[in-house]
Amino acid sequence: MTQLRLQNRTALITGGGSGIGKATAEAFLREGAAVAITGRDETKLRLAAAEFQSLGRLRYRPCDLTRFDQVRELIAWATDSLGRIDILVNNAGANIRRRAVRELTPESYRFLIEANLDSAFYCTHCVLPQMVERRDGVIIFVSSIAGKRAGPLGGGAYGAAKSGLAFLSHALGIEEKDHGIRCSVVFPGEVDTPILDHRPQPVTAEHRARILQPQDVAEAIVFVASLPPRASVPELIIKPTTQPYG
Repeated sequence: MTQLRLQNRTALITGGGSGIGKATAEAFLREGAAVAITGRDETKLRLAAAEFQSLGRLRYRPCDLTRFDQVRELIAWATDSLGRIDILVNNAGANIRRRAVRELTPESYRFLIEANLDSAFYCTHCVLPQMVERRDGVIIFVSSIAGKRAGPLGGGAYGAAKSGLAFLSHALGIEEKDHGIRCSVVFPGEVDTPILDHRPQPVTAEHRARILQPQDVAEAIVFVASLPPRASVPELIIKPTTQPYG
């Protein structure tokens, strides 16, 4: 019988009610992990939990991840519910229609930095001590090709935040490698998720069918999370075959 790749492991996944986060929760459950998901929309979280209840142990709790006090309570709850947090997937993010630099306001810029970068730091900050104490942990930051290559699709503030995730991950991985902490950044290209609804121009059904699906990225995240402690993937880029990269 094939060994489940994440058996006896626990994971907290942010942005777990839809898109990449939801697909990752399903993939982790199918690989034997106990999972907690969080996000802003309690209804989406509850529906995801109901959909996957037969797959394994899944808990959910809504949280505004831009609020450090709420994140601190979230991590305490997830640790109590799961027993510990072995894997943190910092997946939550957001974008807006008026994303060109000249269209940004101080308020919209701050929103994008908080939603995409600050929230990941808050979760990491609160989870890290228990991982250091156990000398074991995997922290995965879901960035974007927009954080690698400037372009019109992501926008300046979104790209800056996603690029910041990569630097945060690399710095943490260097600092904590001797404590057994492995940090990885996954850079997806275009993915058919609800964030496409906020594109300046509508995305056609034909285009959505050509690009990555959430489960494609989820499989990449499972690969990173399931490697043995001796192996770490600092960066992983996954893109649609039809999307250029260079």
